[in-house]
Amino acid sequence: MNAYHLAQVNVALARGEMTSDTMSGFVSRLDEINRLAECSKGFVWRLVGDGADATSIRAFDDPLLLVNMSVWEDLESLKAYAYQSAHVELIRDRDAWFHKLPEAHQALWWVPVGHTPTVEEAKARLEHIRTHGPTPTAFTFARAFPQPVA
Repeated sequence: MNAYHLAQVNVALARGEMTSDTMSGFVSRLDEINRLAECSKGFVWRLVGDGADATSIRAFDDPLLLVNMSVWEDLESLKAYAYQSAHVELIRDRDAWFHKLPEAHQALWWVPVGHTPTVEEAKARLEHIRTHGPTPTAFTFARAFPQPVA
């Protein structure tokens, strides 16, 4: 049994309010994609605000900057969900709904089993990767680090 799980945060700058026509294609898939995550091998937890998703959570000054967080048993499980399921369709179409950010928009990090990361913790990990690049403290799929030794 692993002593650590993998936490992830990603942020995205929406092209409009969640109620706008611009965002309707994204919003219409949220329930489906969230259910897919919850049923995926290795899923542990995801951030939820008002309703069934995290789009109502305002973690940043800009209300169009959305935050998404989840915890997974391991890197392989998260990678399979993100890139080998219907979720990849949202990644493929993201330019229709989100602006490209000039800095890192995702961070991964290991958390002790049972720990639920906070939005503040996630923001700190994202800032760490923006400042220092991938390290064991915060990393990316492209430059992942192994679980800490228990």
